[in-house]
Amino acid sequence: MMEALVPDGIARTVVMAAPRSFCAGVERAIDMVDQVLRQRGAPVYVRRQIVHNAHVVAGLQDRGAIFVDELDDVPDGSTVVLSAHGVAPAVRAEAGRRDLDVVDATCPLVTKVHSEARRYAARGDTVLLIGHDGHDEVEGTLGQIPGQIRLVQDAGEARTVTVPDPGRVSYLTQTTLAADETGAVIDALRDRFPDLAGPDTDDICYATTNRQEAVTAIADRCDLVLVVGSANSSNSQRLVEVAARRGTPAHLIEDASRVRPEWLVDARTIGVTAGASAPPHLVDELVAALGGLGPLTVTEHRTSEETVTFVLPPALRP
Repeated sequence: MMEALVPDGIARTVVMAAPRSFCAGVERAIDMVDQVLRQRGAPVYVRRQIVHNAHVVAGLQDRGAIFVDELDDVPDGSTVVLSAHGVAPAVRAEAGRRDLDVVDATCPLVTKVHSEARRYAARGDTVLLIGHDGHDEVEGTLGQIPGQIRLVQDAGEARTVTVPDPGRVSYLTQTTLAADETGAVIDALRDRFPDLAGPDTDDICYATTNRQEAVTAIADRCDLVLVVGSANSSNSQRLVEVAARRGTPAHLIEDASRVRPEWLVDARTIGVTAGASAPPHLVDELVAALGGLGPLTVTEHRTSEETVTFVLPPALRP
C-alpha cells in the first residue's frame, strides 16, 4: 500500500501518457446522473455501475444515487438511469411494464454497435460479437437479437465457431478491446468466412484506441507502467496488457494507495496512464504520491488530441 512506502531520495521520471482518463461517453454518463440528482433529487436509481470505476460510483452514492444490479430492486414509478454500457431491449421493456422513468446514459458509440447488430440480423446474417463474456456491454449487445448473435472471445473460438450459413456472417466488436488482439480474431474469422461483413467504421472506440496507442508509445522507455482504473474496467485492463506485450512490467491500480513498494525498487522511469472511466484527480494523486519518494521529473507524451463531445439529452441540459 502507498502508506508503507518510505521516501528513498532516488530521482525518478514520470512519463504521462496522453490521452488518458475520462472519455466523452464516460463524462456524458456521469453528467447525466449528476443532472438527474440536481433536477429530481435523491434517490435516483442506477442499473449497474454507471461506468466501471469504484471512485465514480462511490462519489455518486454519496450524493444519493442507488446502484442496483437489476430493475427488480427499483420501486415502481421511480427514476432509473441505464449505464453507459447499454442494455438489451428486454430491460427497456421491463422498465416500461414497471412504469419506470428511464434516463438512458448508453454511450452513443455502444448505441452504434446495437444498431449494426439489428441491421445485420435483419438481413439474415449470423452476427459474431467479439468481446468478453459477462461484461455489461457484451450482455447488452447479445440481447439485441437473442439467439442470432454469438460471442467469440478470442482467435481460438474464431477458428471453431459454427454458423448455419457460412455465406451470411457478420462481426461486431465490444468497444473497449485491444485493437491488435481484435485484429487477429477478425483475421481468423475471415479465413473461415471469406464473405464476412463488418462495420464501415471500427467499433473499438476512439478513446480506447487512443489510450492504447499512447501507452504503446511510452512503454519502451519506461521501467514500469502504472494504469489507474478499476479491476472491472475492460479498457483499463487492456492498457496493462498493451504495456506488458511491449515487455514492460505494468500494474492496474485503483488509486495511489494500491502501489506496492517492490514495484518501484528498480523503476527509475515510470509510465502513468488511466483508463477511460478513471477520474483525472486519481492520476494527479498518484503523481503527487510518487513525488513524495524523492526528486521527480514529470513529462507528458501525447500521441493524439481528443475533441469528441457528446451532448446531454435536451431534458437534462442545465
